[in-house]
Amino acid sequence: MPTYPSDVAFTPTVKAIQTRKGSRDAYARMEASRGWQTEVTDDLATFIADQRSFFLATVSSDGAPYIQHRGGPPGFLKAIGPRTLAFADFKGNRQYISQGNLADNPKAHLFLIDYVNRRRIKIWGEARVVEDDPELLAKLMPEGYRARPEQVIVFDVGAWDVNCPQHIPQRFEAEDVARELAQRDERIAELEEKLAATSQAH
Repeated sequence: MPTYPSDVAFTPTVKAIQTRKGSRDAYARMEASRGWQTEVTDDLATFIADQRSFFLATVSSDGAPYIQHRGGPPGFLKAIGPRTLAFADFKGNRQYISQGNLADNPKAHLFLIDYVNRRRIKIWGEARVVEDDPELLAKLMPEGYRARPEQVIVFDVGAWDVNCPQHIPQRFEAEDVARELAQRDERIAELEEKLAATSQAH
C-alpha cells in the first residue's frame, strides 16, 4: 500500500531522481503536511463543471500508453460521489482503444486544463465502462446536446493535484470571445447614438 496519495506518481525511481536533482525535500514536506487530495472537493467539482474537454489516458495490457480527447458542453464530466466521476461516452470512430485498455488494465488518468484561467488538474485513478445502465446514461447525458451516447465511463479517484500555471498559454473559447465582442458592439452603438443626439442638440 502506498504511504502517500502522491506515491501513485512518485515511485521510488521518481523519488531518486528528485533527490538527485534537488526537489525531493520540498516534495517530502508536501507529503508530510497537506499532500495530494483523494476526494472530490467543492473546488474540484466547480472546476470540473466548467470544463468543455479533458484528456483520458489509459494503458494497454503490454504497457502502450494511449491518450484520448473527450469533449462536450460544460458539466458533461460530473462528480457523482465523493471519490467518483463519470461521463456519457459519445459514439465516435468506433476504435474502442480506451475501452479495450480499461478491460485489460483499469488504471487511468484524467488531465484537465483551463486555458482561460491558466490552471490544470491531474487526476489518477481507475476507470470502468458501464454499458448496461440506461438510467445512469440518461442522468449523465447533457440536456440538448446533439451527440449519440453509447455508454458510461466511471472514474474512481485515487489522487489529484493542481499544476502551477507556468507555460500554459492563455486561450479563450470562440463563443466567449463572440459574446464579449457582441457586448462591445452594443456599447459602441449606444455611445454613437448618444453622441449623435448630443450633436443634434447643438
